[in-house]
Amino acid sequence: MRRLIDLLFAMVALALLLPFLCLVAMAVAIDSPGSPFYLALRCGQNGRLFRMWKFRTMIVNAAAAGPAITGNRDPRVTRLGRILRATKIDELPQLVNVLVGDMTIVGPRPETPSIVARYTPQQLRVLDVKPGVTGRQQLAGEESESIPADAQPETYYVEHILERKLSADLDYLRTRTAWTDAEIVLSTVGYVLRSLVHQ
Repeated sequence: MRRLIDLLFAMVALALLLPFLCLVAMAVAIDSPGSPFYLALRCGQNGRLFRMWKFRTMIVNAAAAGPAITGNRDPRVTRLGRILRATKIDELPQLVNVLVGDMTIVGPRPETPSIVARYTPQQLRVLDVKPGVTGRQQLAGEESESIPADAQPETYYVEHILERKLSADLDYLRTRTAWTDAEIVLSTVGYVLRSLVHQ
């Protein structure tokens, strides 16, 4: 049933958002010449690696110019990229990942293989399910954007954010229902709209 809902939601959302997504893609390419998309390597269900689609928010070849985790005020982030990150619009291409079965609409956010390698056996349980396009922790702001500008991003993320994030993800999975997921989806829509108003 979850897979059917994911497919219907992703197909309808992509159909409705297609003109907007095309405009964003063009804006990204104009703001920073290069592909408007970034395919990030992530660990999915049962640890299977996949490429997660995002609108590119950083300069081309940013991975070669700095750490994998982006801190606050990272100079590699483009002008438009900061807006896309703040509003979560950069995550919309992940609806494609939902269509092909790599992701679900609501679930724990996927991590890079290097971060997953640090998980304890209990924390690895988050890989029992597909990662989500959105989730409680994303709405709570427990992501790399909360890393202080003067901190070493990956070290700070691992020491101050990761354990709390995974604990909350495991708690979500224990209490997960169709109603809680619907609430998260509605909260995500509200978050995006409020963020757009304040840009």
